[in-house]
Amino acid sequence: MNEMTTIDAAQEDWADNDRAKRRLPRKRVLWLLLIIAVLALAWWILRGSSAPAAPPPMPVVTVATPLQREVTEWDDYIGRFEPSKSVELRPRVSGEITAVLFQDGAFVRKGQPLFRIDPRPYTAALAEAQAGVATAKSDLALARSDLARANRLVDSDAVAQNEVDSLKARVRAAEAALTAANARVRSRRLDVEFTTIRAPMSGRVSDRRVDPGNQVAAGNGSAATLLTTINAFDPIYFSFDGSEGVFLKAKRSGADRGTQVDIKLQDENSYRWHGKLDFTDNGLDARSGTIRARALVRNPDNFLTPGMFGNMRLASGGKVNAMLVPDTAVQTDQTRKLLLVVDKEGTVSAKPVTLGPVVNGLRIIRSGLKADDRVVIEGTQMAMPGSKVKARRDRITMPQPAKTPASVSDIPAGEATITR
Repeated sequence: MNEMTTIDAAQEDWADNDRAKRRLPRKRVLWLLLIIAVLALAWWILRGSSAPAAPPPMPVVTVATPLQREVTEWDDYIGRFEPSKSVELRPRVSGEITAVLFQDGAFVRKGQPLFRIDPRPYTAALAEAQAGVATAKSDLALARSDLARANRLVDSDAVAQNEVDSLKARVRAAEAALTAANARVRSRRLDVEFTTIRAPMSGRVSDRRVDPGNQVAAGNGSAATLLTTINAFDPIYFSFDGSEGVFLKAKRSGADRGTQVDIKLQDENSYRWHGKLDFTDNGLDARSGTIRARALVRNPDNFLTPGMFGNMRLASGGKVNAMLVPDTAVQTDQTRKLLLVVDKEGTVSAKPVTLGPVVNGLRIIRSGLKADDRVVIEGTQMAMPGSKVKARRDRITMPQPAKTPASVSDIPAGEATITR
């Protein structure tokens, strides 16, 4: 029984060994197939990487010829409004202020009463002067009567000639005294008139410096009491300073007295105020190198006020036919300004140019560019001088006027305008 068990166990071991020997070739085949697959994959990858890479696509840029327009170039100035006339109102006679006849800050007309000084002392002085005239007239009448009697007695030698001469001198003295008395009357009458202080011109009056009940003193210049001031608003002056270079440019372009100027205030985005160049000083300031000038501006509604600042433009070069490109197309190379242009073969090149002012977002090109040059206006970052690009044609158009800026700091400073 034990022998049979041993034989069965041996047979099972032999069967297991036989199965293991049959499985061993299969594993080797599988490993061999796996190695072959890995080598094939590696060969395919290496073969693919050694193939030449496809060339990158040619960059596409937008080109356009310069926009040609007739423009007017301007020089910009900053200045301040000043009254065309200004008066300090001071009394011509001394006395007590009895009435103020205007409202502070009101507009007054020429000849309008503004202050009244107590006239009674001057009325009394006028009456006294008039009495002096009556006395002088009486003395003159008596002197003439005595002279007439003496002339009648001269023929009969009843009166000496020297007495007649004395009577003639007396008549002349009485006539002079009457003239002096009349002059005193006119002077006293003026003093009475001066007790009512009137506006010497039309304009806007400041506040009163003296209230009723105060004594004011007459005098010459600043010695007299200041009552108030009056400024003329229409027309009004706009005063500004210009550099020597700008002055020379304006002179060479023919800007002279009568040249139109345009002005805008700090909160405005358009030049709505217009005037004419009225005055240019007779010399430049040696310290600052600037020259003072002035424009006369109409101000019918009295909106403009002395002391306001404004931006003024003055035509400096007249109307010129200019070439314009978008300001974003201008490139900078150290100190040079460049434009990228594309020829017919698609080759990019750089052209040094001379820039002018900006008008509505377009830059005026003074020199260095031809009318038929194809300027890169979009895609400048992809266009390198000497490289090839694919050019897409477009055209430059004048931008629409910008809307009112949100703040004063957003207002662009215009240096040129399109005239057509």
